Amino acid sequence: MIDGKLLIEKLLTYAQEFLHLDKLDVIYTRNLLLREFKLDAPIEDAGDLSFVKEYKVPDELVKEIEEFALENSLAEDGLLNLYSTYIFGLLSPLPSKVNEEFFRIREEKGIQPACDYLFNLSIKNNYIQKTAIDKNIGWEHVDGDNILEITINLSKPEKDNKEIAKLLSLPKKATKYPACLLCKENEGYEGHASHPARENIRTVSLTLDGEPWFVQYSPYAYYNEHCIIINKSHTPMMITPKTVKNLLDFVDVFPNYMAGSNAALPIVGGSILNHEHYQGGGHIMPMQKSKVKTYFKSKNYKKVTVGILDWYNSVIRLVSKDRKQIADLAGEIILKWQNFTAEDSSVISHTGDTPHNTLSPIIRKDGKNYIIDMILRNNRTSDEYPDGIFHAHPEHHNIKKEGIGLIEAMGLFILPARLKKQLEMISEILCGMTEYNEEELSNPENYLFVHREMIKTLKNSGTYESKEIAYEAVKKFVGETCKNILDNTAVFKQDEIGQKDFASFMNACGMEVK
Repeated sequence: MIDGKLLIEKLLTYAQEFLHLDKLDVIYTRNLLLREFKLDAPIEDAGDLSFVKEYKVPDELVKEIEEFALENSLAEDGLLNLYSTYIFGLLSPLPSKVNEEFFRIREEKGIQPACDYLFNLSIKNNYIQKTAIDKNIGWEHVDGDNILEITINLSKPEKDNKEIAKLLSLPKKATKYPACLLCKENEGYEGHASHPARENIRTVSLTLDGEPWFVQYSPYAYYNEHCIIINKSHTPMMITPKTVKNLLDFVDVFPNYMAGSNAALPIVGGSILNHEHYQGGGHIMPMQKSKVKTYFKSKNYKKVTVGILDWYNSVIRLVSKDRKQIADLAGEIILKWQNFTAEDSSVISHTGDTPHNTLSPIIRKDGKNYIIDMILRNNRTSDEYPDGIFHAHPEHHNIKKEGIGLIEAMGLFILPARLKKQLEMISEILCGMTEYNEEELSNPENYLFVHREMIKTLKNSGTYESKEIAYEAVKKFVGETCKNILDNTAVFKQDEIGQKDFASFMNACGMEVK
């Protein structure tokens, strides 16, 4: 049995050490917790609780809160995480105090210490569940000068493109409250079985191109200090010249972070299309490390260096110290691409009034230089490729069927959690720990059915003396598959036709080979 009175003192000790609970607020907060735990008085002697100050994460306290809640019928089994989130919301500073502290630190010490404050708070109050994230599996796949980053994210659900597309068709004024998982109204929301509790989320308010936005960290943390930049209004995703201005404003406030927008159409966009938002953070993506393959010069924007990247999909890079010139050129590229057609490359801008062309702009600063990478995307489908002509092709769906959004288009793959067990099982077959039975693998009911061709290919390509050796071969195969998926997403392929059409688009934007 959990001693609720002792637990309260542990929580108060933890909150003072990590959640900025002021000494003047301790008695007040203790009384709040007594009421929540349905206790009439605090413990007389809690003893030495200094060990609580050594906690790196709040996991132990979360566990005790949930056990106490279950033992005392304070929350239902299956919804205990909602209750522990609520308690940590009580212990966290008010949103107004977080904003005040963030901008005070930024003014006095700089932007990175301010980010450290918000990021660490988000870990310590269990909004970012670091222990779960640390269990994710990751490796690198080297391919010449490029290096892909592969992760199996154990906390990310796998979504279907058709489900994602439905979000875009929802009415702007949905009756659901909050309207979606990104809305500002999530701040302090209690949650329920199908909507996570958000009492412990804390955000920072921003103004981007004259409009109210806010920043929060991602609870999934796909990479270092992964943040989400969100429009305060529940408005659909869009890619316009204004998108570039918004992102430029963001990196002016956060020069330590990159920021980019998912494309605004189903299949090639992100998982949430009904609320405008961007991805940011302190990680340099593999694509951003790639070099320029071909330089171009612009007739009207001579202060901007322009190039096509030596990358798998179709990317234009702009570099300039002149913010206005680089913003104006990027805006022109967005508008030109919306209506560009190159039928030999299967790029058709519209079917009737339905648009197919969109792009993902990603911006960062390097000293005084602004760097804008623009990934060209098209979401057409065909009889041969009903899930998307420029989507992962069917032979790769055993590894990744979900849409290839901004993060993966930049070379950081977030693969579904099912692969953790599946790749282990495949390794055991390859090294002989488990019998290889081609007939059984051909049964659609078999757990490894989707991997049958992959297993057959690996089995026929060599021998594997141990599970470790087999697992390395499996990882290499997955890496090659991810590379092939990026090739699939390229609107202009690395062949004569594709490169000719890419050059034609650059010419249409007023640029020619340098």
